[in-house]
Amino acid sequence: MRTVRGPDGRTYLLVKQSSDASRVRDPETGEERHLPNDDLEAVSGESPLETAARAVPEPVRRILVAVPTERGLGLLVDLVDRGPLPVVDLLGAYDLCESDLHGLLTEFRVAGLVAETTVYGERGYEATDAAKEGVELLRASE
Repeated sequence: MRTVRGPDGRTYLLVKQSSDASRVRDPETGEERHLPNDDLEAVSGESPLETAARAVPEPVRRILVAVPTERGLGLLVDLVDRGPLPVVDLLGAYDLCESDLHGLLTEFRVAGLVAETTVYGERGYEATDAAKEGVELLRASE
């Protein structure tokens, strides 16, 4: 499988190629169609697996990549539901040691899922719009 760009400028996954036409799949919809080979341009530097991952909305992909465990997912969901929360409350509320909590929060911050903030004059964290949207989309898939 390869990533190609069609005549409409959209990115597709090349599923099968014959002498004059290729079957391509739209990674966002899963729809397949045939396009002339002359109308396709190879996209270099992009893995077909990364292209295929675009079928999942970006905020959900961000959560899937950043959250390593169910406990981590629970922390993120709780911040979405109850946040912003001071760090001291986070430390007292969960069965996470301080280093595990800070490790998860750091991963979430790097992924753009949480942001540092001040809550009641103390350092804290709040969920970003990307985290809120991602959790909402995950909940809608139930």
